[in-house]
Amino acid sequence: MTETIRVLYIDDEANNLTSFRASLRKFFDITTALDAAEGLELVTSQEFQVVVADQRMPGLTGVEFFEQLTKINPDPIRILLTGYSDIVSVIDAINKGEVYRFIDKPWNLDQIKNAIVNAAEIYRTRQELKEKTERLEKIQIEMNQFVYSLSHELRGPLMSISGVSKLAQMEVDEPIILEYFEMIDSATTKLDDFIYKMLDFYRSTKMENQITNIDFKTIVEQQVSAYREKWDLTGFNILSVIEQQREFFSDDAKVRVILNNLFSNAYNFHKELKDNPWIKIEIQVIDECAIISVEDNGSGIERDLQPGIFNLFQRASKKNAGSGLGLYMVKESVTQMGGEIKLVSEAQVGTKVIVRLPSMEQTKD
Repeated sequence: MTETIRVLYIDDEANNLTSFRASLRKFFDITTALDAAEGLELVTSQEFQVVVADQRMPGLTGVEFFEQLTKINPDPIRILLTGYSDIVSVIDAINKGEVYRFIDKPWNLDQIKNAIVNAAEIYRTRQELKEKTERLEKIQIEMNQFVYSLSHELRGPLMSISGVSKLAQMEVDEPIILEYFEMIDSATTKLDDFIYKMLDFYRSTKMENQITNIDFKTIVEQQVSAYREKWDLTGFNILSVIEQQREFFSDDAKVRVILNNLFSNAYNFHKELKDNPWIKIEIQVIDECAIISVEDNGSGIERDLQPGIFNLFQRASKKNAGSGLGLYMVKESVTQMGGEIKLVSEAQVGTKVIVRLPSMEQTKD
């Protein structure tokens, strides 16, 4: 059953109100008011899809009424009745009162009927869009909570398994049993890496920017320390050069996603090159921009793979068994923060990825 369109009509002439109601009462639910003040009281207490107002009224004009209406309730679609000579008022109505249509007086029945029907359809469409937006926002909040809760619930048991495995290894000396425990450790490490990767994927592609003051020196020190715990970096020369003399605002989580994935790639691409491996992290904050580069002397990326290297599930090597998510997440994070990314790589020589990020100070909360 189609909902009846509720219309509020405001005019200081009682005859016009009577004529309007008599002509349209079969089609719409009509409420009338003799002046703008009464109209404002009605829109405060009742819901209307469409509001029609005469321009020339004592006290508030139609345009001034619509300006007040938008502050009280911007949802109703607004139609202004005006004479031909009121073109300035029409312009004001469009600019200030956000009027959907204006109709010349005296109005034509079919014209105003069609205008109200169309206006009501716009109202319904906007309300549906508003409801969907609210649902999406609610889903996003719930998804954020779910992802972090899930990661916590998964990582807890994993850490317990890893801890018990390490304790058990101290109690046995049979090679075959130690090998089993090493297999358990390897599996838990891979699963933990996958959880981190999924968290990074969610942060880089689904979450809005959370702007904070970025201290690159602290972030790099924390991340490199974590890398040393996670990987065997024995023999690696890890260089970091941080030049930051001014504040820089960005999304801390996404900055870490960028560093984590670029460093991970640099490490993994040294697996076949054991001679003097090095990884260099260099960050410069210049004016309102941060330039982040991660460079290595690893195996490099073959030329035919480079054009699509930032695509989802695109691997950086034909021999690489990685997920193909790393550089995609880097690119997504950079894009969401309004930055640019460039890759320079040569097979058997090394790779350098340069990220340029603008400071987001102007948009911080």
